[in-house]
Amino acid sequence: MGFGNLGANNVGFGNLGSGNVGFGNTGNNNFGIGLSGNDQVGINFNGLNGGSGNIGVFNSGNNNVGFFNSGDGNWGIGNSGDTNTGIGNSGSFNTGFVNAASLNTGMANSANTCLGVGNSGAGDVGFMNAGHDNVGLGNAGSFNMGFGNAGSGNVGYENAGGANVGFGNSGSDNTGFLNSGSTNTGAGNSGEVNTGFGIATDSGATNSGFGNTGSGNSGFNNDGNDNSGFQNTGTSSEGFGNVGNNQTGFQNTGGTNTGFFNTGTNDVGVGNSANLNIGFWNSTGAGNVGVMNTGTDNSGFIQTGTANSGFANSGTSSSGGLNKGDQQSGFGN
Repeated sequence: MGFGNLGANNVGFGNLGSGNVGFGNTGNNNFGIGLSGNDQVGINFNGLNGGSGNIGVFNSGNNNVGFFNSGDGNWGIGNSGDTNTGIGNSGSFNTGFVNAASLNTGMANSANTCLGVGNSGAGDVGFMNAGHDNVGLGNAGSFNMGFGNAGSGNVGYENAGGANVGFGNSGSDNTGFLNSGSTNTGAGNSGEVNTGFGIATDSGATNSGFGNTGSGNSGFNNDGNDNSGFQNTGTSSEGFGNVGNNQTGFQNTGGTNTGFFNTGTNDVGVGNSANLNIGFWNSTGAGNVGVMNTGTDNSGFIQTGTANSGFANSGTSSSGGLNKGDQQSGFGN
């Protein structure tokens, strides 16, 4: 029906094939204009719609619905891959648009099996994930849940390390935030296996508390090791401000003192600079009991001699006070 049809069963004019409706169709069973393929509906323009089974305009592939599809089996616009639903997909089996990879749902995914937007890793859910198997957004690592994680296996956000729970952890296996060390619980720890938070910096290891730069401390701001308390720079001290070791009290610079301000060793009391003193302000002598004794093994106070009882005795083994000789009883002898 028509005129100029060289094929059979055409309706129209100038159809060279058979079973066409329209004009200028060189293929078979087409409905449209200038179609060179078979079983198409549409218009051929500049060689497009040269495939078969297309419905639409300018499809060069096969079995497409839409226009500008160069792949096969697409439903939409400008798909160069196969079996896509959407727009501008160069991969295959995508739902969405501008997906360069395959099996994506969303847009601009360059990897496979992504759900979301702009994922370059595979198996991501979310958007702008460069790693793979992430849930969230902007994860450069893999197996993250959250966003902005550069490491892998993190739960939270902006973790540069791996297997962290929290945020801003640059170390690994931390629970908390802003930990640059590993296996910490808390915040701001730059060392490892700390419990607490680095209000100064927990750069040591196995501390409980915060701001400890040493290791094995309980408390805070301890620079030494195994201290209980705070601001201890020595080792195994209880209290605060102890520079020496094994101190009980505060601001002891010697060793194994009980009290405070002791610079000697094994002193009990206050301000003892010698060793084995009981009392306070025993300066240069050792083994004194009392106050401000500069001698040795005195009982009392202000004794400059040895083994005196009382006060201000400069001799030896005197009882009383102000005795300059030895073995005196009374005072002023």
